[in-house]
Amino acid sequence: MTTLIGFLNTVFWGYVLIYGLLAVGIYFTVRLGFIQFRHFGEMFRCVIGSGERDKDGISPFQALTVSLASRVGTGNIAGVAVALYLGGPGSIFWMWMVALVGMATAYSESTLAQLYKTHGADGTYRGGPAFYIARGLGLPWLGAIFSVCLIIAFGLVFNAVQANSIADAFQGAFGVPKLGTGVAIAALTGLVIFGGVRQIARVAEYVVPFMAGVYLLAAIIVLIMNAGQVPGVLGVIISSAFGMGQAAGGVAGSIAAAALNGIKRGLFSNEAGMGSAPNIAATATPDPHHPSSQGFVQALGVFIDTILVCTATAVMILLSGVLDPTNGVTGTALTQAALTHHFGPMGATFVAVAIFFFAFTSIIGNYAYCESAMEFLGLGAKPALTGLRVLVLVMVIWGALQAVATVFDFADASMGLMATINLIAIVVLSGVVVTLTRDYVAQRKAGKLPTFHIADHPDLAKGVNPEIWK
Repeated sequence: MTTLIGFLNTVFWGYVLIYGLLAVGIYFTVRLGFIQFRHFGEMFRCVIGSGERDKDGISPFQALTVSLASRVGTGNIAGVAVALYLGGPGSIFWMWMVALVGMATAYSESTLAQLYKTHGADGTYRGGPAFYIARGLGLPWLGAIFSVCLIIAFGLVFNAVQANSIADAFQGAFGVPKLGTGVAIAALTGLVIFGGVRQIARVAEYVVPFMAGVYLLAAIIVLIMNAGQVPGVLGVIISSAFGMGQAAGGVAGSIAAAALNGIKRGLFSNEAGMGSAPNIAATATPDPHHPSSQGFVQALGVFIDTILVCTATAVMILLSGVLDPTNGVTGTALTQAALTHHFGPMGATFVAVAIFFFAFTSIIGNYAYCESAMEFLGLGAKPALTGLRVLVLVMVIWGALQAVATVFDFADASMGLMATINLIAIVVLSGVVVTLTRDYVAQRKAGKLPTFHIADHPDLAKGVNPEIWK
């Protein structure tokens, strides 16, 4: 089994996804007319002042913060440090590139999730890749495989990873026993997830902006303190990306090392194309009332995660001068060393607290995705969801205590399979995305508030709930 899982991960992460996610991002960028650049302002317009919600859905802002809760995790702190250590400063440039094209992918998958959403057992909106695979492609069995992979990877194992990161950080910074940390995280998680998606959304809309804002503020302070060095650091990032300099990890002038590590860490962080964020995007009441508006919201999520938060970590590390490929310091320890350089002993404590917020919100965000998957599998009733919630809490405690590589590799394989399924689905349904996008943009150009009525688009009616888009 271990050999098979290792082989699958080699195929998925060595070949299919590294190139597939990039290719799909470029494909949608070109086919949608560079939508993430030409209509960048629309992303903010669909979020700012978007208090729209009804009894069946959450607000667009809440959907953004829940998706950011999942996206902005330990990868933004430890993952960026690993990319720098293995790929050098140039890896950050490639992280930017994968995020910029990934914004078009995120737009597309979330637009489809909105179009094909339905009502769950409790009356709230449910949707995501499993639903557009079943309703748009007519392949419910493939949607079921996707759902199972999502629950295993995001609902269970990745939440154990996040809990492990918190436990390690708190043991190192404050000497707190891992078991105590695990139980405390589980208790806090239970208070949130037993309230369902609405409770998760209420928590995320307050906690996520606070945690991201404080972290970015720390980066801004570092930039001001080291203003004279900033142009040089940016120059190093760009030059190293093309092999014009010494890359970290003992690889001289290696474009491949910078690209591979930047792309891989960027993909893990922003999740564009993975098929995760569309599950929460579908639960929103879009404002304007058009599937594309939620696509714009989730594209902004990729920008915030990678271009802002990941870059903040990278800049603080590079400006500290502590990056050294010969001393073995990487991951969270490298970020803590950088913040200690900038802010003294308080820096290490700040990183530990940041990891708590980033990882905890990832746990509740990851769980939120699973409710749509459970609904698709016919397990959306309260008893089944209660069972899943209890299992999530068990995995949180287990994850805080230990890390078993084989289990985490299995989660990577599950995520690799779900991402591959999702990429194929959104490419096949790309014509639908183009039609929706043209309709939205045309209405904006005509000075109208974009609205979508399925009766006006009979060619898209198959699989679409006419009551939602009447």
